[in-house]
Amino acid sequence: REELIMLEKIFNNGKKIKEGINMSIIGKPNVGKSSLMNALLKEERAIVTEYEGTTRDTIEEFIQVDGIPIKLIDTAGIRNANDEVETIGINKAKEMANKCDLIIAMFDISKPLDDEDEKIIELTKNKKTIVILNKIDIGENTENTIQKLNLGQEPIIISAKEQEGIEKIFKAITETFKLDEIELDNETIITNTRHKNSIQKAMHSLEKAIKCIDDQLPVDIISIYIKEILENLGEIIGENVTEDIIKEIFSKFCLGK
Repeated sequence: REELIMLEKIFNNGKKIKEGINMSIIGKPNVGKSSLMNALLKEERAIVTEYEGTTRDTIEEFIQVDGIPIKLIDTAGIRNANDEVETIGINKAKEMANKCDLIIAMFDISKPLDDEDEKIIELTKNKKTIVILNKIDIGENTENTIQKLNLGQEPIIISAKEQEGIEKIFKAITETFKLDEIELDNETIITNTRHKNSIQKAMHSLEKAIKCIDDQLPVDIISIYIKEILENLGEIIGENVTEDIIKEIFSKFCLGK
């Protein structure tokens, strides 16, 4: 049971190792999303200007956190669009927020929250989210902003422009996905969904087998579930379960002791 539980846990980690984590940065125009992306990348990848709506399409880049690839997705600022091109970019930003693994929700700490910020908050519901309050270098409206956010978590206060507080974001990503618990040198990595399903089926049969043992039922009944376990695991490694295997297991099996 312990080994199967560990294998199921490894699947979740294996998926992160193989595919990485998609992280979308969302917020109103000119809130500092592109500056944050540049700060996380430690290079000038996204164009930053004082004008709202500079980013009109998604920009995607990769970083590594604790050895795990993170796909950073900078998106267009979400607001009531002024033209068709911007509308397309905003719709794409919302789509990315809905399907990504993690949302970085950014707010301007120097200004009170408004209706457009509320739309950002709505997008974070039922999603893994890290809340960022940016622009501490030009002003602070912390108490009002935190009270209005009411997202049930402590926001990270930063200055993307001055690259202040950026390390706290990396730490938050690690804690959110428990990346520091993933063993990258583990030789058994499960990344296939079909394999995970087989492991879950094996666990289901395992619990039935254990209950039969506890109830002191006949060995031939217990063997039905033992065979199911082996067949499910055999689907993963490509081995068939034979009667000889079952006999070998029960030759060392003591019931009712």
